Amino acid sequence: MWSGVFPAVTSKFTENDSLDHSEMERCFALLMDAGCDGLIVAGSLGEGPMLSHDEKLEVLKTAQRVAKGRPVLLTINEAATRDGAALAKRAAKAGADGLMLVPSPIYHTDPEETVTTLKAVAAAGDLPVMIYSNRIAYRVDVTSEILTELASDQHFVAIKESSDDVRRTTDIINMFGTRYDLFTGVDNLAFEALTAGAIGWVAGLVTAFPKETVAIYKLVMAERYAEALEIYRWFRPLLDLDVSTYLVQNIKLAEVHEIGTNDRVRLPRQPLRGERRAAVEKTVMDAIASRPKLPAL
Repeated sequence: MWSGVFPAVTSKFTENDSLDHSEMERCFALLMDAGCDGLIVAGSLGEGPMLSHDEKLEVLKTAQRVAKGRPVLLTINEAATRDGAALAKRAAKAGADGLMLVPSPIYHTDPEETVTTLKAVAAAGDLPVMIYSNRIAYRVDVTSEILTELASDQHFVAIKESSDDVRRTTDIINMFGTRYDLFTGVDNLAFEALTAGAIGWVAGLVTAFPKETVAIYKLVMAERYAEALEIYRWFRPLLDLDVSTYLVQNIKLAEVHEIGTNDRVRLPRQPLRGERRAAVEKTVMDAIASRPKLPAL
């Protein structure tokens, strides 16, 4: 159902901390023009936990305006199952193409609780669901046993595999075949996961470097591995910025230098400063200075 590069987009704010829809439209359009295959809004990178439900739906509508018919998914990342279900219903009414669903970001559910909450939110929205499996950030592991329990529920169509163990890619394919659309969700494991059989990439640094991200994906799918690996090796220092407590600030700062936007974030986050900012800027500027020429696709 889903495949390709799906950016987890950043949310843009004005100087007075309201949503900047015109800037989001501009930035999202760059992704579509570069050949991305869908958009995911209000995730971790999109500062979803800092947005109200109304704001999340506003960002969804903005993304839909520029998606050119490609799927737009809303992230559900609520502490309470009832709140996730309520937002899922509103997302469906607003025309979302699907949901990316985090099991439980605050209370760390056991396997039975994980299955129950995923099914409840999915049923409420009655939309296709990408399961967000990230035991590192959210401390809830969506294991093969849980995926087996969910396999009979046709709401669940895809997995964003972010366990930080690339062996999971092979494990999922061996156990489930093509039952789930398998996406990698860790930027600096993307080449490894895609060459092992993942068919999609929920990407972060793509928001600043969309052409390079799309090129890696398309080259791997065309089995032009050496060409993809050359770009990936150049990209790796940038992709490492995604695996950080400061991933939002890191990536927004990369956007400043590459696509000419701002790095405003919502409190309690603050833009990078001092030595940390200088280090990220050096990584970004060094990469820009040594950018490889992309092959014809």
